[in-house]
Amino acid sequence: MRTTSPARVAAFLFAGLVLLWLILPVLIVIPMSFSESRFLTFPPKALSLRWYHAYLGSSLWLRATRVSLGVAAASAALASVIGTAAAYALNISNTRVLKLLKLVLLLPLMVPIVITGVGIFLVYARVGLLATITGLVLANTMLGVPYVLTSVLGALGQFDPAQEMVARSLGMNRLRAFFAVTLPQIAPGVLSGALFAFVASLDETVVALFISGGRYQPLTKRMFTALRDEIDPTIAAISTMLTLVSCIVAASVMLNARRSERRRRLRA
Repeated sequence: MRTTSPARVAAFLFAGLVLLWLILPVLIVIPMSFSESRFLTFPPKALSLRWYHAYLGSSLWLRATRVSLGVAAASAALASVIGTAAAYALNISNTRVLKLLKLVLLLPLMVPIVITGVGIFLVYARVGLLATITGLVLANTMLGVPYVLTSVLGALGQFDPAQEMVARSLGMNRLRAFFAVTLPQIAPGVLSGALFAFVASLDETVVALFISGGRYQPLTKRMFTALRDEIDPTIAAISTMLTLVSCIVAASVMLNARRSERRRRLRA
């Protein structure tokens, strides 16, 4: 009979406590979003959809939502193209220049986000991209590229480059061979990276505080402003919906990874 050691039990308990600590804010915010009270209260004294109706009935909140979704979709698409191209180049070559390029592309994950926001603000102030959709898309693309790069590099690590070589030996050029042979097989990695870039853009707050304004304010900045000016329970409803979107995307990434792993095993 297999016995469980005290150290193993302690490790599981510690991991459970850490997970509970991380998820505790979500467990508090979700019930508050269904409160009928004018103020944020926990636990709610009465349940209501009042603040969801307030969100859906507000033109300001809905405009900010459209800005966030549009910027997230555009930046995820651009990050997917740039990150996939960079990952492919890094996979077929190991030169010092490309290693430096990899380091540069991963810098947004290494540099504190406040410093990144200040740097983007100073550049945008010179070129006139402050408070514009273009500026938001470019900034979030830069922040999303590392997610696509690491995801696609992982997918390329499981891809046999000999298949592309065969296609090229049959007359295809490199670009056509990539789209016909390589891309279909690394598509799960590209999709996972794009989803992570989408969520990262949707949740980005610090950079948005520096560079957005006027009619082009994303949802996260408007939420921050609402918290600063007035504690509006509508924020709890919006936070709950953003959490739901993030969970759906995370579940999609996991299902996508499982399917790709199952297909790889079947091909093997």
